[in-house]
Amino acid sequence: MIPNDIKITPDLIASHGLKPDEYERILELIGREPTFTELGIFSAMWNEHCSYKSSKKWLKTLPTEGPRVLQGPGENAGVVDIGDGQAVVFKMESHNHPSYIEPYQGAATGVGGILRDVFTMGARPVAAMNALRFGAPDHPRTRHLVSGVVSGVGGYGNSFGVPTVGGEVEFHARYNGNCLVNAFAAGLANSDAIFLSEAKGVGLPVVYLGAKTGRDGVGGATMASAEFDDTIEEKRPTVQVGDPFTEKCLLEACLELMETGAVIAIQDMGAAGLTCSAVEMGAKGGLGIELDLDKVPVREEQMSAYEMMLSESQERMLMVLRPEKEKEAEAIFRKWGLDFAIVGVTTDTLRFVVKHQGDIVADLPIKELGDEAPEYDRPWSEPKKRPVLAASEVAEPQNYAEALKTLVGNANGSSRRWVYEQYDTLIQGNTAASPGGDAGVIRVDGMRKGLAFSVDVTPRYCEADPLEGGKQAVAEVWRNLTAVGAEPLAATDNLNFGNPEKPEIMGQLVFCIKGIGEACRELDFPIVSGNVSLYNETHGEAILPTPAIGGVGLLPDVTVRAGAAFKQEGDAILLIGGTGEHLGASQYLADILGREDGAPPPVDLAAEKRRGTLVRQLIGAARLTAVHDISSGGLGVALAEMAMASGIGATVKLDGPAHAALFGEDQARYVVTTTEDKLEAVLEDILDAGIDVQQIGKTGGTDLTVEGILTISVANLKKAHEDWFPNYMATA
Repeated sequence: MIPNDIKITPDLIASHGLKPDEYERILELIGREPTFTELGIFSAMWNEHCSYKSSKKWLKTLPTEGPRVLQGPGENAGVVDIGDGQAVVFKMESHNHPSYIEPYQGAATGVGGILRDVFTMGARPVAAMNALRFGAPDHPRTRHLVSGVVSGVGGYGNSFGVPTVGGEVEFHARYNGNCLVNAFAAGLANSDAIFLSEAKGVGLPVVYLGAKTGRDGVGGATMASAEFDDTIEEKRPTVQVGDPFTEKCLLEACLELMETGAVIAIQDMGAAGLTCSAVEMGAKGGLGIELDLDKVPVREEQMSAYEMMLSESQERMLMVLRPEKEKEAEAIFRKWGLDFAIVGVTTDTLRFVVKHQGDIVADLPIKELGDEAPEYDRPWSEPKKRPVLAASEVAEPQNYAEALKTLVGNANGSSRRWVYEQYDTLIQGNTAASPGGDAGVIRVDGMRKGLAFSVDVTPRYCEADPLEGGKQAVAEVWRNLTAVGAEPLAATDNLNFGNPEKPEIMGQLVFCIKGIGEACRELDFPIVSGNVSLYNETHGEAILPTPAIGGVGLLPDVTVRAGAAFKQEGDAILLIGGTGEHLGASQYLADILGREDGAPPPVDLAAEKRRGTLVRQLIGAARLTAVHDISSGGLGVALAEMAMASGIGATVKLDGPAHAALFGEDQARYVVTTTEDKLEAVLEDILDAGIDVQQIGKTGGTDLTVEGILTISVANLKKAHEDWFPNYMATA
């Protein structure tokens, strides 16, 4: 057993991720040298992953309120009213570092953690998504990571029983040494039965629930707040091991217990395990917490206080319960085959006291541990603006048909079917739109209304111009929800960046947050939850700035929605929002010309709002037969995707330079189709709203033809689109 009186040395302090000045602050706070367990507790609470010490200042600038917001950031998940006494509870969180070290368990426990965040609030999980980013396809580790991560996401989510309805997978060499695994979950709850983590009342039992504590995940949160180097394999023990079947039992037991009125406060044991959950509950409620570790259910012998406090073993909860309901609560958990143990009590001392084998191993001020963690205003440098590329400065492809085929059939443009077919997308029986479209859609059980979900970000834009990239990430998600006909309600963010101690990286973070905030305010799309993952670097090379945005939208009637597939032959194809001009930082530039330069397309938020609102109105009135927003790859890729989804071809005519018109990624644009009999009225209404619209062609045939530029069979496109992923993974 690790003793508690280990000598505290500079090396030991550094190995706990604490800087010398932070250690000095600890000495000032407690007036003495910490015990080994106390050092571990400070390390867990003051790392980036738990305290947000580098990002807190900037996160406070984000809009978090709105007429539908019932609970914003600061709890396990955000909560938004969807009418009829119901609320949607959702959040996105990263599990990047563990997934790189141990792909299957890292990704699996990422899914488990986000599901717990949702049902901790009293919600039953109804939908999941994930945003995955890997290194270059030809990097020796990439296939291994893709295989392990996708298996882990599917293995846990499928076994638990929640449908995966959307997500994204991308490849880029900047993720070679640091893949990203961002997991999203949403659940449904009664809006008057939301459970929070704030402890209330003195002398109340603090109860440990769920699975037993082991040594897995000790130091996980600290590991996730540091860069990688050659010692990466040594960090494998810091990755937790998940059990989705235990989690399923935990869900049912928690929801059953919540109905009894026994729960005063509840917190899942995620990052930093028992330490973080106990401290957060006490600090939020202005109470002290006293824990007796001899009462903690353990699955390994001779566990020290340090290990028990810092273990991140999965499928565990901490609750404060009404004493009179203790026996009832215990009976419920025993019925579900789970541990139930009273491990502590709430106090009025504002101290966090931990006892083990008759000794006090920790006695710390609880507020300073939680609420008073360091908050830094780190130096940042403003990102340099890249020049705007005129279309004339960008070469045309030698063969337009081949260029389009490449864009829909390479690593980043190809079908993700190989991925999502490993996920259960239909379980619970309410899935209305599976992955592969603009947004996943589920029916709210027993109701006509539905919920739409999307996650997106374009890291190459964020690298080129963090402000515009941050705006675009929000706008893209908002557009994806709009394209199925859903009213965008609110968002969650997962901000993935490199080392914030470098001013240029901190500058990326600051300006991405500014862009996100600006877009959320303009689009009435508040951020209600989220996560920050920093230090995503290996050997000093940072990932691309990747502020992933997850959004939720509401459909009044799940049967009245749009899809991206062409519906039938003879429909008119309309382009809303003007001809493409912008090729800077585009997919075409990167994948066809091998260039990653130029400014990204600017985001006109007022235009986004005006055009999107109109598109939603047209969908709601059942006047459009297909809708698809234009994003990576421009109009050419959007048309190809609509054709491939249906097997129906199209003939279109475009103005302007052909490569810009086809592959320009100008924002706030949609491709829509309508029947011939509704065409005139639809065009009139769009023009009356002051919005640019052109009829560019008609659906029909088996080829996609752009007059004077290219003709390619839809079957040929689809083969390229569908083949890349299975062929790539077949050689794994």
